[in-house]
Amino acid sequence: MSTIISGSLAYDYIMDFPDTFKNHILPDQIHILNVCFVVDKLQKNIGGCALNIGYTMHLLGEKPVILGSVGSDGDDIINFFEKQNIDVSYISKHKDILTSMAHITTDKDDNQIIAFYNGAGEKASDLSIAEVKEESTFAIIAPTKKEAMLKHAKECFDKKIPFCFDPSHQLTAFSAQELMATIGMAKMYVANDYEMKLTEEKTGWDKEEMLNHVDVLITTLGEKGSVIATKDNVFEVPPCPPRSVDDPTGAGDAYRGGFFAAYGQGHDLETCARVGSVAATYAIENYGTINHAFTHGEFAQRYEEAYGKSINLAL
Repeated sequence: MSTIISGSLAYDYIMDFPDTFKNHILPDQIHILNVCFVVDKLQKNIGGCALNIGYTMHLLGEKPVILGSVGSDGDDIINFFEKQNIDVSYISKHKDILTSMAHITTDKDDNQIIAFYNGAGEKASDLSIAEVKEESTFAIIAPTKKEAMLKHAKECFDKKIPFCFDPSHQLTAFSAQELMATIGMAKMYVANDYEMKLTEEKTGWDKEEMLNHVDVLITTLGEKGSVIATKDNVFEVPPCPPRSVDDPTGAGDAYRGGFFAAYGQGHDLETCARVGSVAATYAIENYGTINHAFTHGEFAQRYEEAYGKSINLAL
């Protein structure tokens, strides 16, 4: 059994701004905004939502199936997957376009400004869930081209593959009708607290109404942890305390990788959220989105230190 991850594959240009954005933006002049943030650190990494989520799931013993597109410069991404023994059968390569790119600038308050070039992601809607030969019990519809997300969500629904809808930074691309229809087909919906409020605004649904359409709502709260809601229960899960905060980029994807790895192994939702939080902390403690790693023993010890409970994962 495997989990399908439909989402972006990209190069991340991660930059640190040694000040806060708010000190350089005049609120009453944003209609003529013209600013330059001089960064003091730059690092190029392979990434993208599908890669980031899939990598952490792989670390936790799962074998995700990645559905995504790369461009003429995408060999580093494919080679990384092959080195990690992650299936690349459903990654398409296009010679006439560059791989998606994210330029991410983070300030001292951990606020981020992101510029994203879709590139080969434009070809993602040419891919199909029907192409996946492996038997799949779950899917994650992560950010990529909107049309691909709509297509893959509908294909999962038609094939009766339960899925989590994770629009993240693509949320604003969806119309209210598209958003409501896709949430209505999903089993789970995940968003950070800002995105969840934006979802409520766009759909006109509060969280209680959303739970008439999905079984599980996952709200990530950054340094405050996460909240898991069902019709019957609400779990507030505290974060795993980090030993350092090197870079918050990719923490949300690592959380998703941890959560859905545990979910695929049959753990209850509260445990899944704790596993997600520990995975996110490993990402925060390392610069970049896939530079974290851990052994079975290290992860289990970290989990027990954070939550006072033991964990048994298929690592």
